[in-house]
Amino acid sequence: MTPARSGPSPAVTVVGIGADGWEGLPGTSRTALRDAEVLIGGARQLDLLPPECAGERVTWPSPLRPAVPGLLTAHTGRRIAVLASGDPMFYGIGRALTEELGELRVLPHPSSVSHAAARLGWPVEDVEVVTLVGRPTARLAAALHDGRRLLVLSADATTPAEVAALLRDRGFGPSRLRVLEQLGGAKERTTDEVTADDWAHPSGDPLNIVAVECRRAPDALRLGAVPGLPDDAYEHDGQLTKRHVRAATLGALAPAPGELLWDIGGGSGSIAIEWMRTHPSCRAVSVERDPERAERITRNADRLGVPGLRVVTGAAPAVLAELPPPAAVFIGGGLTAPGLLDACWDALPAGGRLVANTVTLESEALLADAYRRRGGELVRLAVAHAVPVGGFTGWRQAMPVTQWAVQKTPDPRDPRPGADR
Repeated sequence: MTPARSGPSPAVTVVGIGADGWEGLPGTSRTALRDAEVLIGGARQLDLLPPECAGERVTWPSPLRPAVPGLLTAHTGRRIAVLASGDPMFYGIGRALTEELGELRVLPHPSSVSHAAARLGWPVEDVEVVTLVGRPTARLAAALHDGRRLLVLSADATTPAEVAALLRDRGFGPSRLRVLEQLGGAKERTTDEVTADDWAHPSGDPLNIVAVECRRAPDALRLGAVPGLPDDAYEHDGQLTKRHVRAATLGALAPAPGELLWDIGGGSGSIAIEWMRTHPSCRAVSVERDPERAERITRNADRLGVPGLRVVTGAAPAVLAELPPPAAVFIGGGLTAPGLLDACWDALPAGGRLVANTVTLESEALLADAYRRRGGELVRLAVAHAVPVGGFTGWRQAMPVTQWAVQKTPDPRDPRPGADR
C-alpha cells in the first residue's frame, strides 16, 4: 500500500456519477461539484457536467494510477472534486486516492453492479463480481462454477465477446449471457439472452456489464473450489505435485486472504496456482530454474484463472533476495541446493509457515535435521491407487512423500525485538 503523503492534504471530494449524469445526482453531490475549484475526471465524466460547474477541468492522463500524486500536489490548497463512475470505493479511483491521502470525502452513487442486479432480479449477495477493467480476461476462469451467477465489469465494447470466447474455451459454452449497457442512463439497453456457444452479438456500447449464468458442458472437467484439482487440469511433464498430496500440502500451508507464497521449484505451478485460487487477494511467486517449465507454469496459471501469478525463472536461493517477503514458503524441489532451506527460513516473519516435500533419501535427511532443530511436524504421505491386476483389482503404491511443516515463532531466549527461531 502506498503510504499517505506528508504535509497538508488538498481538500478532496470524490463524487460518484452515473450514466444519468447531472440529473441523477443528489443535492450534496451537485453542491460539491459547483463549489470545486478543480474538477478531475475522465473526459466522458467531465462532459456530463453543466456550465455552472465552473472549476478548472482536468482530464486524467493515462496511465492513471501513477499520475495521482502529481495531480494532487499540483493543486494543493485548492478545493478538488474527483469524478468517478458509480461507487468510487468499488473498483474505483477512491481506493487510489485513499492510499495516497489517508482520508477523503466520498459521495457515492449506485454502482453498475447494483443497477444490474436490480434489472436482473439477482440478489447482490448471491452474485460474484469479476472486474476485467485493466485486468486479463483469464482471471474470469477462477470464478466459473456450475450454477453460479457472475457480473463481469467490462473494460470496453470488446469484453463481452472475449468473455463468451473464454467460456467456450473453459468448457462453459452453455452458460447464458446478457449485456447491460449505459445502466441508469437514457441509452440503457439489455441484450437478449444467449449462450456463449451461440454468441454472435456485434460490439455495443463500451460502458457495459456482462451478466453470466454459469453452465458447465457435460464433458468439461469439473474444477472444485478447494485445493486438490484433478491432475488432468494441468499441463505437465511429470513434475507435478499429485492431487492428494497437493491437497494435504495446501492444508499445511493454510493460505489466508492477502498473503504471499513463495513456491520454490514450481514444476507445473500447481501449489502456487491453488494457493491463489483460495481467495482473489492471495498472491504467489513461483520460482523455476527451467525456462520451459516456467512457461508451462504461466500457461497453467492463465488457464486456471490466476494470471497474476508471478513466475521467476532462476535458481534458488540466488533469486530469492529479489522477492518480496513471504507469509509462507513451499519447497517442492531443489532442497539439496546449498543454503536453500536456511534462506527460506530467514525470509519468513514470525508466524510464517514453511512446508517442504521430498521423495528422496538425501532430502529427507535434511528435513529430519530441520525437524530436530526447529520442531514442527514431520509426516510421511502415502497414496495407493486401485488398478487392474489380471481379472482382479489391486493397489499400486505411489512413491511416499516426506513432508516437513513448521510455523516460525519468536525465540523466547533472545530478547531482541523480532528475533525468531
